[in-house]
Amino acid sequence: MEQEAIQELIYAYSEKMSGKKKLKEKDIIKKISADAELDKDVVKKALRAMIDVGKLMYSYGGGASSVEIPTEEYLREKGMIK
Repeated sequence: MEQEAIQELIYAYSEKMSGKKKLKEKDIIKKISADAELDKDVVKKALRAMIDVGKLMYSYGGGASSVEIPTEEYLREKGMIK
């Protein structure tokens, strides 16, 4: 499976869980690797690539980090959109 297809699965899962549950990086990796029968390292690499380009972001709250879809405000702040 190509990295773009893996990223689409990751984004769809993140979108589905948005507002329902804060997803940890390992939760996403475990779910996508199990559903698509992929190696966890492949999924982790795709997830990290999405974070690097701003398609997903880390957020911190309550002493724990989670991965979520960035808001427009966050993207503007980081200079990714105008």
